Amino acid sequence: MRGKPYDLVVIGGGINGVGIAADAAGRGLDVALFEKADLASGTSSASSKLIHGGLRYLEHWEVRLVREALAEREVLLARAPHLIRPLRFVIPHAEGMRPRALIRLGLFLYDHLAARRQIPGSGAVDLARDPAGTPLRSDFDTGFSYYDCWVDDARLVVAVAMDAAERGAAIHTRAPVTRIVPRGETWEVTADTPVGPLTVTARAIVNAAGPWCTEVADLLGADGRPPALRLVRGTHIVVPRIPGADDAYLLQNTDGRVVFVLPFEQQFTMIGTTEVNVATPHDGFIPSGEEERYLLGAASRFLSHALTDDDIVWRFAGVRPLVDDGASNAAAVSRDYRFELVQAEGAPPLLNVIGGKITTFRRLAEAALTQLAPRFPGMGPAWTAHAPLPGGNLGAGGLERLHDILVVRYPGIANDILLRVVSLYGTRADRVLGDAKTARDLGEAIGGGLTEREVTYLKDHEWARSADDVLWRRTKAGLHLGAAERARAEEAISRLVSGEPRGV
Repeated sequence: MRGKPYDLVVIGGGINGVGIAADAAGRGLDVALFEKADLASGTSSASSKLIHGGLRYLEHWEVRLVREALAEREVLLARAPHLIRPLRFVIPHAEGMRPRALIRLGLFLYDHLAARRQIPGSGAVDLARDPAGTPLRSDFDTGFSYYDCWVDDARLVVAVAMDAAERGAAIHTRAPVTRIVPRGETWEVTADTPVGPLTVTARAIVNAAGPWCTEVADLLGADGRPPALRLVRGTHIVVPRIPGADDAYLLQNTDGRVVFVLPFEQQFTMIGTTEVNVATPHDGFIPSGEEERYLLGAASRFLSHALTDDDIVWRFAGVRPLVDDGASNAAAVSRDYRFELVQAEGAPPLLNVIGGKITTFRRLAEAALTQLAPRFPGMGPAWTAHAPLPGGNLGAGGLERLHDILVVRYPGIANDILLRVVSLYGTRADRVLGDAKTARDLGEAIGGGLTEREVTYLKDHEWARSADDVLWRRTKAGLHLGAAERARAEEAISRLVSGEPRGV
């Protein structure tokens, strides 16, 4: 057992958990984080890949949540410009759905609820003339446009975890917490790590386990006050890039829900999402055929390019751990976050984190530490609003200027390799490329753009421990490989990443 107590133990390696760990470490707290699987292996890698205000949430009068999220778009875009970029959304007007006047009002509010610096405003679109009308059926000739941001969600989680680690936090992956016991004014926490059981003590615990929040709280028995969660599955499907669909589309479905059609990984289009209540987290990460048909049907109402089951090249689902606010419709359940502070007299605090969305993780982290501030009177001030994440300190000129610098620095490496590495790692690209002079110096070509050197970097610096970690979370290389190529890549990656986990 570690002799000195941690100030804070965070349970859960999704976006909320790593966000809290990084914020706390940056304020001078001694922090450890435990994740039972891989970073972002649950909900945080199964999102719609958007940093957005949530236009449709205005219909439910969640004005505060939308205002906060709109403001965070600008903050996160500045912190991680290599992982986040503005994206135009087109709303084809569908007769019989939301009236034009209502859409205009919603977009006006969307433009003005928070200050915009880098993100353009909304407008009307003549779909008969604008290239955005190309993938749509000819009967959709008018619409609207607005901007939100696209994000590589899993890489954002890893970047925040790296930020936490570089500020002193201990990050333990594949380390499920199995026991939590109060010992006077501290907690005793035991986790099963890859090298055996590890027991630490902490002055406070944050339970940010997402869909598994109740299971973690149950480790305390009745004293844990398991939070009231509503688990809602969201499914996405990926198809080859729909011709002309280089913008994103927000489609109004006949049941009143909206479905996104999003450009994805240069060669693909992503369609999502659904909202289906599930009983347990274990029910939530497998898409159903019914949900896939729902998404195909919604897209087919608008797109001129017919889609069938055979077009689906990848599908994924995630579970949103939402606040159970009693709403009868899953689509109407609030995406806001809530905290439950559990602290018996004389006992250390445990903070259960419920709900939230990837866009507002930074604000959630600040609010969580405000809840715990009485326990840490010497804690430093909030700092995350203006600090770039690892790889995000691009400066003037952004990714284009960084790419130009690497072209000069690595003249013997092909441009497509440099573009890919820059988009994934930002200013950390040279740490991946190292002293390579040619592509041969990067080692074995594993497939999907991956090389031996990159996989080794992901193992040594980003906690990658399996082929899935590399192919589907640290990168999306798996999407660019056929079945036989993927099998060979999995074998090569497994060989490269086997070894002692970082952080234990």
